[in-house]
Amino acid sequence: HKLECDLQQREEEIAELQKALSDMQVCLFQEREHVLRLYSENDRLRIRELEDKNKIQNLLALVGTDAGEVTYFCKEPPHKVTILQRTIQAVGEREQNESSAFKADPKISKRRPSRERRGSSEHYQRDVQTLILQVEALQAQLGEQTKLAREQIEGLMEDRRIHLEEIQVQHQRNQNKIKELTKNLHHTQELLYESTKDFLQLRSENQSKEKSWMLEKDNLMSKIKQYRVQCKKKEDKIGKVLPVMHDSHHAQSEYIKSLKDKLVQEKKLSGMYQEQCISLEEELARIREEEGMRREIFKDRTNKMGKRLQVMTRRYEALERRRILEVEGFKTDIKVLRQKLKDLEQMLYKATINVRANQDLAILCEVRDSNRRAHKIQGELKNLKSKVFGLENELRLC
Repeated sequence: HKLECDLQQREEEIAELQKALSDMQVCLFQEREHVLRLYSENDRLRIRELEDKNKIQNLLALVGTDAGEVTYFCKEPPHKVTILQRTIQAVGEREQNESSAFKADPKISKRRPSRERRGSSEHYQRDVQTLILQVEALQAQLGEQTKLAREQIEGLMEDRRIHLEEIQVQHQRNQNKIKELTKNLHHTQELLYESTKDFLQLRSENQSKEKSWMLEKDNLMSKIKQYRVQCKKKEDKIGKVLPVMHDSHHAQSEYIKSLKDKLVQEKKLSGMYQEQCISLEEELARIREEEGMRREIFKDRTNKMGKRLQVMTRRYEALERRRILEVEGFKTDIKVLRQKLKDLEQMLYKATINVRANQDLAILCEVRDSNRRAHKIQGELKNLKSKVFGLENELRLC
């Protein structure tokens, strides 16, 4: 019984550890999703930064720069910011000077449309670059999401396989216990049948012996009475011839004494057999009580095993439904991302009909660096996952 309690305690501990491992795996997947969201947000901010730079360059190209103006792009904001303000009058004077200069020099007015065309072409090129970067970022996100979904599905399938193995092992163990208990029950029933048969046989033998002893006792008592009557008659007849008959009387008294001794021995034997019958009846009652207790214990155990089997089947069905829903959710997410990717490819194709793509090497390097970091984090997560599966296998072997 102590070993069974220890085994049950170990099984509960293993179940708790497996639950903790599954929770840790879920937390790892959540952290990875969070990391992917951060990387997507980082890519979006970089693309937005590039768009802002393009807008600033377009505005500078449209407005023009003075000789004393210099624009600096800082990766980090300075500690102190100084804003130089100009008066409205100076701005108005500059506009008047520019208008007068345009009126005075007709060549400048002729060159302006060409510059506008060149600015519009550069604007289209920048839009194409931003769209290319968006497509690459979305492709990287789609690849990471696909890998994450595949790994999650593999983890769920591994959990399912482990739970199925545990359920099969538990079912086999329950079947073995049921067979063992059934075998013990049949053995006890056979022993009870044999003991009952022996008891009834001994009882019938004792009853027959008691009847024979009672008959023999009655015969002896009747003989004793007859002998006493005969002795009295003989004493009355030959009362005067006592010395002569003394020897015969002494022999008869000895014979009577021997008969009394035999009667005492028969009584002792009958008492001994009665005690044996009582002890056998008590043992039969004890065996019946033990059989009743074993039947109750067997019924309780079978009921408990049936309840546990029902609980395990319900849990397995709930887990199967949850996994099916998660797989459907992953499939819908992948479909949505693929549709977005197709839309962006169509937009990129429309945009690249008139203008060739001019890629920004710095932004591409940063995007590649972010992809490399994502692959590195993915490798670390795979190593951690392999360690988790190794620990789970060790716990299952224990």
